[in-house]
Amino acid sequence: MDNSFGALIKKLRTESQLSQQDLADKAFVSRCSVANWESGRRVPDLVIMSRIAKALNVDVSVFTNSLDASDTQADIIVLDDERILLQGAISVLEETLPGVNITGFTKPSEALAYVESNDVGIIFLDIELGNENGLDLCKQFLRLNPLVNIIFLTSHSDYALDAWKTGASGYLLKPLHAEDIKKQLSSLRHPIQGMSFI
Repeated sequence: MDNSFGALIKKLRTESQLSQQDLADKAFVSRCSVANWESGRRVPDLVIMSRIAKALNVDVSVFTNSLDASDTQADIIVLDDERILLQGAISVLEETLPGVNITGFTKPSEALAYVESNDVGIIFLDIELGNENGLDLCKQFLRLNPLVNIIFLTSHSDYALDAWKTGASGYLLKPLHAEDIKKQLSSLRHPIQGMSFI
């Protein structure tokens, strides 16, 4: 893959005096995702590219001429309406799953659009999302991609029974812990080609 896109992100990030982690935090992705973009192994979709452009204070059109074909490895996304919990979940997932692209969303509409246009293997989904309900969103995600693995995240154990009725692959209580994540990943409903969890 041509690395002109990655070189551009690295140049703009460096000029903005941001570390890879700083950019990752601003774009709600893992540091590994930023490293993959800069090395040319991956290219973000338009939603994430817009976040990068905003974080780097440039117009998104700056990136369009340097794009190359994206790779097909499945992604992991996290949807939580509370930014601090979202960043914490991404951090734990990044430590647990080094080398995997992890993207965060606070808005269900953005997450749905991302799943519609990307190969997402796992969704970590909060159940209480302001006016939205994660149990209902689960059904929408499964309509978009019947093979996506959804693992619910919640602070309330009383949702467990309803969660299992949705077709989800798992259920975790917040805060996330590496061992709990590994257990859930060992029993996914749908295997994910090209994604290693060890």
